[in-house]
Amino acid sequence: MNNDTTTAVYDTSLSEEQLAIRQLARDFAENEIRPVVSHYDETQDFPHDLFGKMAELGFLGITVPTELEGSGLGYIEYALIVEEIARVDPAVALGVAAHNGLGTGHINRFGSDALRQKYVPRLASGRTLAAWGLTEPGSGSDAGGMMTVARRDGDDWIINGSKNFITHGNVGDVAVIMAVTDRERGANGVSAFVVDKTMAGFSATKKENKLGMRCSDTASLVLEDVRVPGENLIGEEGQGFKQALQILDGGRISIAALSVGLAQGAFEAAVRYAGERHQFGRSLSDFQGTQFKLAKMATDITAGRLLTYQAAWLRDNGQDYATMASKAKYFASEASVRCAEESVQIHGGYGYIKEYPAEKFYRDAKLLTIGEGTSEIQKIVIARAVVRG
Repeated sequence: MNNDTTTAVYDTSLSEEQLAIRQLARDFAENEIRPVVSHYDETQDFPHDLFGKMAELGFLGITVPTELEGSGLGYIEYALIVEEIARVDPAVALGVAAHNGLGTGHINRFGSDALRQKYVPRLASGRTLAAWGLTEPGSGSDAGGMMTVARRDGDDWIINGSKNFITHGNVGDVAVIMAVTDRERGANGVSAFVVDKTMAGFSATKKENKLGMRCSDTASLVLEDVRVPGENLIGEEGQGFKQALQILDGGRISIAALSVGLAQGAFEAAVRYAGERHQFGRSLSDFQGTQFKLAKMATDITAGRLLTYQAAWLRDNGQDYATMASKAKYFASEASVRCAEESVQIHGGYGYIKEYPAEKFYRDAKLLTIGEGTSEIQKIVIARAVVRG
């Protein structure tokens, strides 16, 4: 039995280039995002201006090769960028993660050369944004419950169905859609297609009104007799769900990084407030009860960051990273909820009002234990690796 606890080792040091990239992302988050966090959270408007500026920095094509207008970086750099943005606004970081890791990543990794040349430069340069359609009203992790279908019509495919909880459903013009092409084959009968909004019958619904991550665009996609060219099939017929699982493995690294960044932001807010707030003639940070909370938060953040960077290092070095990605996503997302809650608790009544950042971190955190595979799914993945070896 392989318990997968000692086999993955990596160098924890960051190169000068990686440190510079982290600083670039931090400076952008502080100077460009922080002043408008409350505005976008209140209005729920999508921050097109911020994404335009991030495109200029190469943050919308992080792992895309330079010949396709990307930055040509690895997953360590990807994690660093997402973490630093999430430290200031997790909702903006969610858009960066979804665009890079899901829609754009799926086409770049599994698409034909022609598909990659047609779509990836548009996405990596930020000329448009990507959506990724797996989840449906009646199915998420269960591919057998998928109702969206694609049938052949000459050289084309006709797709009918709907997808929900889709990041960039409204603001993205290009989507990867998973659809059943052979019901009898179950998960092996699901295929993936590139669909764009120039195709008749493809549309999005209104933006969802969410608890947190409120400026992140989340909507349903509707496909009504959408005619998709045969060349827009990604890879081979019947490979869509297998591709999706591999995309989710990489996506879990970015959500883990997002979780670490959120936890870091909540922690820093708590440390700052505890030093400023006085009770009984002493600052809150002088009380052992507060110190113990901060100690636990700091430990959670360090552990989550190490798991995340280890998964990213494995990915960058061509090693099996799927289980480590699940460990990182599971631990870091749950830790982000704990840290956000403790930050509110340390703030007391002020943690419950919008003048302080703690309440937004608290609202934003919960999604991270749900999206890209719930915590329960992560435990299943980890347990299978432990039990089956």
